[in-house]
Amino acid sequence: MKVIVIGAGIAGASTAYHLAKFGANVLIIDRQDQGQATDAAAGIICPWLSQRRNQAWYRLAKAGARYYPELIKDLESKGETETGYAKVGALNIHTEQEKLSKMEERAYQRLEDAPEIGEITRLDEQGTRELFPLLMQGYSSVHISGAARVDGRALRDALLRAAQSLGAELLYGDAQLEFHAGRVKRVICGANSYEADKVIVCAGVWANQLMAPLGIDFQVRAQKAQIMHLRVPGTKHTTGSWPVVMPPSDQYLLAFEEHKIVVGATHENNMEGYDTRVTAGGMHEMLSKSHTFAPALADSTFEEVRVGFRPFTGDFLPVIGAVPGWEDLLAVNGLGASGLTMGPFIGREMAKLALGMELDIDLTDYDVSKAIGRIEPV
Repeated sequence: MKVIVIGAGIAGASTAYHLAKFGANVLIIDRQDQGQATDAAAGIICPWLSQRRNQAWYRLAKAGARYYPELIKDLESKGETETGYAKVGALNIHTEQEKLSKMEERAYQRLEDAPEIGEITRLDEQGTRELFPLLMQGYSSVHISGAARVDGRALRDALLRAAQSLGAELLYGDAQLEFHAGRVKRVICGANSYEADKVIVCAGVWANQLMAPLGIDFQVRAQKAQIMHLRVPGTKHTTGSWPVVMPPSDQYLLAFEEHKIVVGATHENNMEGYDTRVTAGGMHEMLSKSHTFAPALADSTFEEVRVGFRPFTGDFLPVIGAVPGWEDLLAVNGLGASGLTMGPFIGREMAKLALGMELDIDLTDYDVSKAIGRIEPV
């Protein structure tokens, strides 16, 4: 079977890899737009302590976290050792012991059907700072040993390389859909056209541009994220093994090798267009919020800010599956801030769906029709 995947973010890259692994003939087309979410993202794989009440979201996030070790082992067996993934654990920090007790209780409740959470440990101020020395005094924590962090850019590249090693072709350019009578006949890119049995759109916030000529109003909105990269000076510690820090605010800290610390991220809605600028306001927000729990970062060296656009649907759930009214056209979108947690698993499920294989999750809650405002005849 010939399948064309449009969009090489984390969902598209994983879809292409799994399609190639399952024996499909795969072509990946990516426009390399500035602001791709995966290219900017550094992710926390720790959905188990989330207070979100949406069970459909949690089922997908939990399955995504559970799948990671299997995927990483698979990629490493193919020589892809630079995945940006490491199981380093997570510190959920707070100054209020009652809040920490509730976190701990929630973790133990979810441990029953998610043993991949690992060990759950309550740490005092000293124990917390021993694991992440840059934290200020006053914070205790709940430590989750099964949590991990991942560099989105590194994992995406590893998936694409692995897909190509299995025979997939990667093409950079602007894809256009050629269609007739409810069927996408081929995909045009540059001066060339490519036929396929199925086309899978994984184009993130740009999906509506691609699908509008088909009369499809694909309703996905963009949330801008600015993510700061710092380097801490002269530490004697091996920062690559430091746990993820999840504070009470919407900021986080991720530590990587060579003293790199990632501070993120802004959540900017109601933008006009795709504003890829690094702004003073965004930098101020990240620095000021992180300063409240890690003031030692003030002595770090600024390296860069990456900008990406998270795609969200109206109900904040991903959409996964067939596009209604169109034969052999499928789509994945709306992963939002959970893209790196869910994306690799969703890619595997989408590959199975395209090839008619049995899925490991019920897609009813993620019906693509939820993101379509209208379908006009073309």
